[in-house]
Amino acid sequence: MNKMKWKVMVSAPYMQLEIDKFRDWFKAHDIDIDVPAVKERMEEADLLPVIGRYDGVICGDDRFTENVYKAAEKLKVISKWGTGIDSVHKEIAKKYGVTVCNTPDAFSHPVSDTVLGFMLAFSRTILASDKLMKEGAWEKLPGKTLGEQTLGIIGCGNIGTRVAKKAAAFGMRILAYDVREIPKPVLEQYGITQVDLDTLLTEADYVSTNCDLNNSSYHILSTNEFAKMKRTAVVINTARGSIVDEAALIKALEGNEIAGCGLDVFEYEPLAVDSPLRSMDNVILSSHNSNSSPKYWEHVHRNTLENLYKVLEEKG
Repeated sequence: MNKMKWKVMVSAPYMQLEIDKFRDWFKAHDIDIDVPAVKERMEEADLLPVIGRYDGVICGDDRFTENVYKAAEKLKVISKWGTGIDSVHKEIAKKYGVTVCNTPDAFSHPVSDTVLGFMLAFSRTILASDKLMKEGAWEKLPGKTLGEQTLGIIGCGNIGTRVAKKAAAFGMRILAYDVREIPKPVLEQYGITQVDLDTLLTEADYVSTNCDLNNSSYHILSTNEFAKMKRTAVVINTARGSIVDEAALIKALEGNEIAGCGLDVFEYEPLAVDSPLRSMDNVILSSHNSNSSPKYWEHVHRNTLENLYKVLEEKG
């Protein structure tokens, strides 16, 4: 058997699920692949013993530290499955001559659906009513329409804008905070008012984080921010876990400073089995799965492969 030109590790869990349908593509493009067992992500300790073998990696949220890059003697490209690249540290990659690719705006539709789903579940008391019914009760809980309430969006990029568009269809008042100036056509089209963070926190019934994780957004919601919110406010995080200070969030929930939260992402994943969040009735949890959609997965699969091959070809 002829030795293939490039060696690539496929550690992205979502691509691993469908790896067999891409084996012919890899072979046709002269790429030999390894598919390691990955539950959620590969940590530094998992990567260090093996990374030196590969010309390329298709990864999910693997932890590419500087130590990993130092050990990656052959590595030319990291083709990130999805959008977020905080775990691969693009600036460090550049220092070691590694190109990092991703798929911008990969999941704005399914993620924004999830945000609306959380808001509807709380507004219409869907989970609480279901729980009471299954316990044998017949109680009519008070609910609100979304159109009676204010949504505060932190980060009005692709996903935040998509959330605003869908919320506008429900008649919500929409506030947005962003470190950049939001384009005027976007504000006008969806009826968004750009405000400072304090205004958003004090006026919003729902606070949805839809920003990238970086130095300015790390723990953007913490003790001081929760204290400024309405006691009836609900926090929704479908972005990155560390955007919300999880310990401070738990204290705010326990102290009834806010009414509830919907979380798809966590500071440490998987979420600990004994996390207090798991036993709170005013919390809705999902397992970092708001990107779930066969249609958009397929788009990301193809773009991730194209990005990988393009860089391998360029670098030889």
